[in-house]
Amino acid sequence: MSHSRMIDHLEHVARLTHGRDREGLDATLVDVLRSVLQADQVTLWEVLADEEQQRLLQRLRHGPGQQVQGMPAWRHLADLPLLTQEPALAEAVHHGGPFVPPSQPCRLLVPLRTETQRRLVLDLQLPQPPDEQVRRVAEGMGRIYVNVINLLDASERDTLTGLLNRKSFDDTFYKSTRPAAEAAAMADRRAHTDHCWLGVIDVDHFKSVNDRFGHLIGDEVLLLMARLLRQTFRHDDRLYRFGGEEFVVLVRAEDAAAAAKAFERLRAAVEVYPFPQVGRITVSIGYTAVRPFDTPADAFERADRAVYLAKAQGRNAVRCFETDVAAQPAAEPLHHAGGGVELF
Repeated sequence: MSHSRMIDHLEHVARLTHGRDREGLDATLVDVLRSVLQADQVTLWEVLADEEQQRLLQRLRHGPGQQVQGMPAWRHLADLPLLTQEPALAEAVHHGGPFVPPSQPCRLLVPLRTETQRRLVLDLQLPQPPDEQVRRVAEGMGRIYVNVINLLDASERDTLTGLLNRKSFDDTFYKSTRPAAEAAAMADRRAHTDHCWLGVIDVDHFKSVNDRFGHLIGDEVLLLMARLLRQTFRHDDRLYRFGGEEFVVLVRAEDAAAAAKAFERLRAAVEVYPFPQVGRITVSIGYTAVRPFDTPADAFERADRAVYLAKAQGRNAVRCFETDVAAQPAAEPLHHAGGGVELF
């Protein structure tokens, strides 16, 4: 390799490791690979689980005469193609390493897997069949990308549950809700968006779980709660653990009824789940519509007030800020039937 070519490669590696934003990092990866390998087209796929099936999400594509094209902000799993509909990609995922489909000798597929078990595939359309050096460069760039993603995950995710942590909440809140706010602004600046909802989930009587069974069992409860959250909500919903027994969900729903149904589905799933040693556990949930140009703190405060109401009215309940809190006239603080306010 010539000295100038080595310098070019180092500059590309520097670009790739500079990213601190996932979407920007994805875009840099496909741009770098297309430049370094002079590929005709580079696509980044993600493989998503849909019950017993696997589906393909095209995260980014960069081809001749194209800007880097990203995915829509929200996609339903049922709208995505099945992995089995793309035999070459399915074979690459199964193969686990760089793979050239026999019927497509100028196509190189490089599967990637992060520490959080995200599965991705780099799909390169090349002007000629890839030699060993091209394979090694593509695989090496993929490994660098995965290493940076793992570092981002370590800083943004809760170490116990693997959910997003509180520190990442503001940034991901704005990324998830910005498209909705911009759409509302174009249509009517007075309109409220009704497709982004923020829910706060609090495990009822969690302190007594730790007191009676110990913190190891308490941690197991939190791990199982995180699993139930993943099973209940969609792949593109944002799931957070804020610390202790408090979880937050940023969810897309078509209307208030759909949002209520999603949160009620979680409440019911927790209520019937057989938590080892502990037995029955319930959650109190409060949620609110995310408004155009909302701040994370304002949306969270509204949802938290709805949680307060759910606990004050007996726990194991779902309450909406707009219909259950804001609609009520100003009154005395909510009291438990026993005479005091015992919420946690």
